[in-house]
Amino acid sequence: MSKPYSFLVLACGLLLICTASAGAQVLITVNEDVNFKLGVLGQFQGEWLEDPVNDDTTQNLFVRRMRLLFGGQVAKNVSFFVETDAPNLGKTVPGGKNINPGLVVQDAYAEIRLHDALLLNAGLMFVPFSRNSVQSAASLLPIDYGAYTFSTSAATQSTVGRDTGFQARGYFLDNRLEYRIGAFQGARDAASHRSFRYTGRVQCQLLEPEGTGYFYTGTYFGTKKVAAVAAAFDTQSDYKAYDADGFIDYPIGPGAITGQLGWSRVDGGDTFLTLPKQNVVLLEAGYFIRDLKISPVVQFTNRGIVGTGTGDENRWSLGVNYWWARHNANVKAAWSRIDPRLAAARNGFTIQLQVFYF
Repeated sequence: MSKPYSFLVLACGLLLICTASAGAQVLITVNEDVNFKLGVLGQFQGEWLEDPVNDDTTQNLFVRRMRLLFGGQVAKNVSFFVETDAPNLGKTVPGGKNINPGLVVQDAYAEIRLHDALLLNAGLMFVPFSRNSVQSAASLLPIDYGAYTFSTSAATQSTVGRDTGFQARGYFLDNRLEYRIGAFQGARDAASHRSFRYTGRVQCQLLEPEGTGYFYTGTYFGTKKVAAVAAAFDTQSDYKAYDADGFIDYPIGPGAITGQLGWSRVDGGDTFLTLPKQNVVLLEAGYFIRDLKISPVVQFTNRGIVGTGTGDENRWSLGVNYWWARHNANVKAAWSRIDPRLAAARNGFTIQLQVFYF
């Protein structure tokens, strides 16, 4: 397997150049009710993965995410958020190199805040399912989401966990109890005869509230004492999925521990025959050493297909993050192992430089 030491040096050098301060924000204020803000997310990645079929190693240097963020408020209690992406720029794809990816609209939704207990969202947004699937890509603890976090996207004709629709969400008990429930477009046939997709999520904060933002955060570096538990559902016609998850972020000793555990049950039924009945487990854990700005991180994913060994798989990732400017600028490196039950295992190495501002 190739040793990507030269890329590690390059990434660290780029990090020193690209670091930005998180103390201010690009904000255009028109009046007390109207404002606009701009942001950017760049994730620059090197990836090496064993190819046991050809006894070789696939290698990629590419832009995992390049997003432009645009949000603000257009009237009192009426806001919006738009995010574009050019994903996997330069990565190898069948037939060559993805050097001209199409620009996609990743998020595009409006929000009306009628009360803390009732916020209405409309547009293209994350459906309220697992915590991992509603996290911001800019605040993840490991390098990326769980391998099967968005496994239902193809069948439901969604885009990386997002769908078009309407959602109500709200907060009670000093923001410690949260609900999200929505009706989404889901998969459609040529005549749009299918029923809509309905999803919902309830989350309880056992310690400090996380706030009322749309996206969940992957780690707070111990700045909050958070312990959250939640349950969710996702359904369309005969397709059903359920989720239960928990999250903790708590200062301990010279730093803070962050952990996430999620379980999902997915059954495509007769609606989505390509989505077999399966159970997915996701575990993430890390410890932030405050003085060193370093976190050792582990991520584990298991998928078990009900009634057959085909498709069963374990995935491990062991890595270390250097939080130069926390979520605004960091370097993450990880060794990974993909271990299918009925195929040869593969080892890999990934390194990522992130710059983020919003």
